[in-house]
Amino acid sequence: MSADIKPEESTNTAGCAAYCGHGDSESKPAHTGDTGPDGHNGHCVHCGHAQHGGQHDGQRCGHDDMQQGRPTRGRLERLFDAIRFGRAPSADADADCHHGSGGGHTLTGETARRVVFVGNPNVGKSTLFNALLGAGARVMNAPGTTVLVERGRLDMTGKPGIPESSAGIWDIIDTPGTYSLLPQSPDERVAAQAAAGIDGMPTPDALVAVLDATNLVRSLYFLAGVLELGRPVVVALSMNDLARRQGDEIDPQTLSQALDGVPVIAIDPRTGEGTDSLMRTVAGNFDGTPLPRGLQLMHAGNDEELATMVREGADRRFDWAAGIIHRLGLDHAGRETVSDRIDRVLLNPWLGVPVFLAVMYLVFQATTTLAGPMQDWFDVTVRGWLTDGIDAVMSLFGPGATSGWVHGLIVDGLLDGVITVATFIPPMGIMFIMLSLLEDCGYLARAAFVMDRLMRALGLDGRAFLPIVVGFGCNLPGLAATRTLTDSRQRVMVGMLIPFASCSARLSVYLVLAYAFFRSTAGLVVFLMYVISIVLILAIGVLLRHTVFRDLKPEPFAMVLPPYQWPKAVALVRSVLIRLWGFLRGASSIIISVIIVLWLLASVPATAGAGSFGNVEDVHDSAYGVVADAVAPVFAPAGFDDWHASAALLTGFVAKEVVVGSMSQSYSISGTDDQSEQQQGQGALGSKLRESFDESSDGHGRAAAISFLLFVLAYTPCLATVAELKRQFGGRVAAGSVALGLAVAYVLAVVAFQLLRLVM
Repeated sequence: MSADIKPEESTNTAGCAAYCGHGDSESKPAHTGDTGPDGHNGHCVHCGHAQHGGQHDGQRCGHDDMQQGRPTRGRLERLFDAIRFGRAPSADADADCHHGSGGGHTLTGETARRVVFVGNPNVGKSTLFNALLGAGARVMNAPGTTVLVERGRLDMTGKPGIPESSAGIWDIIDTPGTYSLLPQSPDERVAAQAAAGIDGMPTPDALVAVLDATNLVRSLYFLAGVLELGRPVVVALSMNDLARRQGDEIDPQTLSQALDGVPVIAIDPRTGEGTDSLMRTVAGNFDGTPLPRGLQLMHAGNDEELATMVREGADRRFDWAAGIIHRLGLDHAGRETVSDRIDRVLLNPWLGVPVFLAVMYLVFQATTTLAGPMQDWFDVTVRGWLTDGIDAVMSLFGPGATSGWVHGLIVDGLLDGVITVATFIPPMGIMFIMLSLLEDCGYLARAAFVMDRLMRALGLDGRAFLPIVVGFGCNLPGLAATRTLTDSRQRVMVGMLIPFASCSARLSVYLVLAYAFFRSTAGLVVFLMYVISIVLILAIGVLLRHTVFRDLKPEPFAMVLPPYQWPKAVALVRSVLIRLWGFLRGASSIIISVIIVLWLLASVPATAGAGSFGNVEDVHDSAYGVVADAVAPVFAPAGFDDWHASAALLTGFVAKEVVVGSMSQSYSISGTDDQSEQQQGQGALGSKLRESFDESSDGHGRAAAISFLLFVLAYTPCLATVAELKRQFGGRVAAGSVALGLAVAYVLAVVAFQLLRLVM
């Protein structure tokens, strides 16, 4: 798939000349790479440019990342052959024309024009897409893959400036960012297929190529490949305000003339400025746009043909891009900017890591400490308001209505599910805010470079560090943070590792059992749980890396470092709300449904004299108790085959916060809500726990307690995490993650008990 890259070879390479723009002072690449083994016949993994004279021509394309021959395709990548975004494309009837339209496509029974957004990473493409679609966009996996794409529809009928021939439904697709049409990851492959309309992808009616005005040289090489696909192309020029501050403002009309008439519209994705003009320009160019002189059409029918043509035409596109830069008068030496001066500190080997750790600490604190009071407000205050309101309404139907099963279903089932979902809004919202701030200001790209060398041992790049760190606060925002990873395979692998990060919800369980069984060394026991969590993440990462993700190699790391800028409040709020709504829409139904099922199990009497439906006196006499009894023997090798423990683990699948409460309920201990974890562990609950665990483990209660803690550490963190796994990666990945967690937790618990009972 890519060259063998040694971790220690990671560098921040700057100074590449004017062919791809990687020497631009405001958008420097951070990349790693080797030359081919024979020193002369490698190819750049991003553009296909051949290596010259024993050293890749960094002065031509700025990529030092080399690979031998053509990229290989792993098992996961072959799944992408089944990708469909509608019906298969018809034959390109205008192959001999300059960028003729591919015609409309039938999607869900209606004709829709397909407009595909393409561009390099960090150029504002997705922000532009969100500004156009807002909450009408849908984040989804490309069918048969874990590649995230956004799709939405615009009804352009009757819109000002839209010709009648172009009116109607437009299907808008936002593809993953890519540096060229020569893909090096599944995400880039989806982008290339969507732009070219190959391998089952419908042919686009128009392409919107988003270019970065602060690094036009690099963007022009990418644009050259897009223009040669033979589709109508409209250029959206972003970050022109930043280019103006650097003294390199690009006039859209002048650039359009240099491109021999290809339409160019200046836009600001963060404010929405220029979006209406962009849409009108797209509408007026469905019939075709010119192919600039110096470029040649590429007639590719599949991935392999496209890759070959991209490689063969690399010199032509570089020469064309250099000519455009010369005509625009931008082929001057780069100047030192504010971003360069800041990067001297943030990318410094000695200062960069401490600064990064400080930023991660702030993110961690924000998603835990800051979110805590807001979660309590939902869980206590809002729950109280809604419960009082329901009681007031139900009392209108008679005095017995508030004690019947309908009231229990609404309050303890439906309302409990809604409140559970609501308690995740603060940490998720804060996580989305922090991610947007770090992305928009430009620091996230620097953080990835700083941590790249460390994460390369697991076959991941530096961006994987952020989700894992955040996962120790709460797994849910940790999963949300995986969207910063550009490779879908890395997103899946990190998503499967995050549940092993010991979130703050598990802490209450650790503390109660630690104080119940290890009073004087309780702090040490809790500390060791977090150490074991880190060891598990590393061990499972290595295991996954050599089994399921064998084809995930440490790829050459090429990333453009965007200029620092102030985030725009409106764009930030819009982005956060869209992401938060996507989470609520995708996860709420699963969480609420499972909580209602658990309520039903606890409300069905299973023994004579247990009570009536909805009014079971002792939970042990309900269907829920029967299930707990049935599950308990499974844990005999782990030393806690007791129904109290298995019942607590069942409720812990919904949320770890309720494990201690479930134990108190099963032991019929009241008044624990106002007690600290230490008081509960050293009080009546701790006494009951010691008695039960001593009995179930034949006198090895302390060993059984550690076994139970390890199981809580490793098994499924909560239902919301499972729902988010399913939403992001699909049901198969979510089920595999749950199965992996249960298997690891069970093996760990059994091995720990069998060894520790010899000494405890």
